[in-house]
Amino acid sequence: MNDFIKCPRGTKDILPFNSRKWHDIESEAHNILASYGYEEVRTPIFEETKLFERGIGEDTDVVNKEMYSFIDQGNRQLTLRPEGTAGVVRCLIENQLYKNKINRLWYYGPMFRYERPQSGRQRQFHQLGIECIGSDDARADFEIISIAWNLFCSLKIDNLSIEINSIGDYQDRAQYVKALSIFFRDNQDLLDEESISRINKNPLRILDSKNPIIKELIKKAPMLPEFLGERSKQHFNQLCKYLSNSNIPYIVNPRLVRGLDYYTYTAFEIKAKSLGAQDTICGGGRYNNLIQQLGGPSIPAVGCGIGIERLLLIYNRKEYIKPLDFVVISLDEKSNDYSIQIFNSLQSMGFNVQSSLNEGKVQKQLKKAIESKAKACIIVGEREINNNIVNVKWLKSKENVEIKIEELRKIKKIYSSKIFIS
Repeated sequence: MNDFIKCPRGTKDILPFNSRKWHDIESEAHNILASYGYEEVRTPIFEETKLFERGIGEDTDVVNKEMYSFIDQGNRQLTLRPEGTAGVVRCLIENQLYKNKINRLWYYGPMFRYERPQSGRQRQFHQLGIECIGSDDARADFEIISIAWNLFCSLKIDNLSIEINSIGDYQDRAQYVKALSIFFRDNQDLLDEESISRINKNPLRILDSKNPIIKELIKKAPMLPEFLGERSKQHFNQLCKYLSNSNIPYIVNPRLVRGLDYYTYTAFEIKAKSLGAQDTICGGGRYNNLIQQLGGPSIPAVGCGIGIERLLLIYNRKEYIKPLDFVVISLDEKSNDYSIQIFNSLQSMGFNVQSSLNEGKVQKQLKKAIESKAKACIIVGEREINNNIVNVKWLKSKENVEIKIEELRKIKKIYSSKIFIS
């Protein structure tokens, strides 16, 4: 047993007792997204590498350090998707979904980044993405934030904060990047080697530094709002008004800059205070230039991604598992055909049923049924087959009831007349 194969570092198995929580979150998300008129889109897990290089940005950590890229047998350069927006945009362009309509889309699935595994951060992680494509109205930004907020509220997750900022359009940001480059160049002696290399390439990425000395320096750096044009300010003020009027709490964080290059105007994060360093459970913003950047027409868009693994760390809804109604026990191999007939009939009536596959005496199988919290056992043996009956043993009251096989539907009435205390 010493040489058994483990799952790769940075990945996790989702075991049955955890998968129920996943289903709970997924079901809640489906319901809320449907109520806003959003439709699901499914894209490949791997795409051409250049999609992410052009979409996310060649100077980002994601592209430079974190992507799982490979060359396939046809000599194609491919990458396991590190995020979902670029793939959705590629799908939109390729299938011309953008014609004469606003697309409200969502996606869900695994993403892949080579990062140092820690609580809330894995190399394979799952993301729920929400995209509103085709409108530059601040109401679309509000809609995306509202959906995420309402999902978290419906899951009864509290102690959350929404941080928002405007990173302006490309012209606003170009001025800011210029000022930031000058600031960091003047303070180059306080920067580490990696940050120095970013001064000319992309000084915005220095703002993501975890280095304590650089974090202190960043507090003195120019702030983006000082460089916003009138259009950017107006868009941001409208969003703030919509959030305030809807009683959705938010904090303006002038230092907030998302880690992907495609963002324009709105950037936001929803954070959970209890998660510590990896506290962002949802992040997003507007990406008005990405579609054109990837070969499509000029179409504005806004969206966000929700990290499911991090969400699960703070999701504490009491689990409810519907217990089994019946366990069907065969006393011998000759009884299997008859037990399957009963099993199928009960399933078709909507009961939760399980076949006991345990070998051994009937008392042992009954004990297993009691441990599973089933309501009743149906015992199938030679006597039941010869007399065409169904022998029902209610486990709480220890009462036995026999029903003719052709009258098995009567069991619904008998079942509903019983009072069970879990």
